[in-house]
Amino acid sequence: MNQEKFHSYVSQSKGNESNICQIYAIKDGKTVYDDSWRGFKSTDPINVNSVTKGVMAILAGIAIDKGCIKSVDEKVMDFFPDYQVKRGEKTIYDVTVKHLLTMTAPYKGKSEPWKKVCTSDDWTKAALDFLGGRNGITGEFRYATLGIQILAGIIERATDEKCIDFANKNLFIPLGIPEHMLHGDSSKEDQFDFFMNKGPRKNEWYSDPKDTVTAGWGLCASGKDLALIGEMVLNDGMFDGKQIVSKDWIKQMTTPYIKLGRMFGNMDYGYLWYKPYEDREVYAAIGDSGNIIYVNKEKNVSVGITGTFKPRIFDRVEFIESKVLPVLE
Repeated sequence: MNQEKFHSYVSQSKGNESNICQIYAIKDGKTVYDDSWRGFKSTDPINVNSVTKGVMAILAGIAIDKGCIKSVDEKVMDFFPDYQVKRGEKTIYDVTVKHLLTMTAPYKGKSEPWKKVCTSDDWTKAALDFLGGRNGITGEFRYATLGIQILAGIIERATDEKCIDFANKNLFIPLGIPEHMLHGDSSKEDQFDFFMNKGPRKNEWYSDPKDTVTAGWGLCASGKDLALIGEMVLNDGMFDGKQIVSKDWIKQMTTPYIKLGRMFGNMDYGYLWYKPYEDREVYAAIGDSGNIIYVNKEKNVSVGITGTFKPRIFDRVEFIESKVLPVLE
């Protein structure tokens, strides 16, 4: 299938590809594919959902490289000496930055308290109220979007600057990604619109009333932006002759720590990044609705795909390998 036929295939799709807005691919350091659908232009940002988590992992690495965070083994509570721990809660004192990055942090309750956190004045503090529990540190994988909010608070406490400013200065602008602003509203109606609206957005990042970015979701980016981040990961943290994040961090971030279950495609999990195959150098930051940064070191290719909200679409790795890569070749 050539690029023209592939464009038509995505345009006419009634299935999983029917929400794709942008596909951007970089191979051997050069743009080899740049296409858009559903009224989007190549540079239009969209909420990339949990791909945001993968970006947060990179920002954590930059903070560690700078010495602001000593290591992933540093205790979460070391960054929040002013936080009032609930009476009887002991587990929270044992939780480390690594537990957050590998989704092995323990949380109270069976489900995430979205209403409590997302209607609070301080989402990081509200997420801390959710951390810990009676079972202690079990090492069990628990996918917790709200828990990653704590990582944003840690970066802000460690670097003494807002996460949005840290990201702009140390990641986005050096990669040629437009400077981002805070979204600035967090009402229930606005949050619903942010997820469901099918139109292009601004270069923005959703935020809480304390102007802290939402760490588990809410970054708006284009397919090109995602591919540029992937290109940096592909080149072990180097971009345009500059080391954005250390090679050592990229290795740590993409090293498998946990084998995930069927719900997550039996993939391996690093620091908020997935490794889809045990025996291949393929890595991905994955979000709902098929948003993805796909990095293939074997073929020296990075692919960014964005999509509007569509339930039950998660992993586009197979789509990229079966449909997109052949088009690039």
